[in-house]
Amino acid sequence: MAEASIPSERYKQGLVTRRSVLGEAHVDRALANETPFDQPFQQLITEGAWGSVWSREQWSKRERSMVTIALLAALGHDEEVAMHIRATANTGATRDDICEALMHVAIYAGVPAANHAFKIAKATYAEIDAAKPAAEEQK
Repeated sequence: MAEASIPSERYKQGLVTRRSVLGEAHVDRALANETPFDQPFQQLITEGAWGSVWSREQWSKRERSMVTIALLAALGHDEEVAMHIRATANTGATRDDICEALMHVAIYAGVPAANHAFKIAKATYAEIDAAKPAAEEQK
C-alpha cells in the first residue's frame, strides 16, 4: 500500500467481506492487477464499500445483493450487474429475488433499464448454468 505499509482494520475486514461476496478468484485477480496508479482506488473500495457498508450487520448479504443489483441496473452499470449476479451464489440472493429487484427497477428507474438488466441477468445465469456440468465433472 502506498500510503501505509500496514493495512487498516477496516481494510482487513473489507477484504474478508469482499472475498466472501465476490469470491477468492475474483478478488485475487483484482489484487494481482493492482498497480501504484489504481492502488488508492482499490484501498478506497475495499475500506469504503466492503469494510464500511457491506460489513454492516443491519442488512444481510442477501439484502445488500438485491439492492446493489437494482441500483447498478438503474444506473446502467452493466459489467457490475453481471459481476453481482455471479456473486449471488455467495450472498444467498435467489433468481426470484433478483427478478423482484429488477421489477422494482422497471417501476422506479424505467422499463429500458430493467429490460437491459434482465438481458444481462439471463445471459449471466446461462453462463453459470453452462459452467455447472464442467465444475461437477472436475469433482
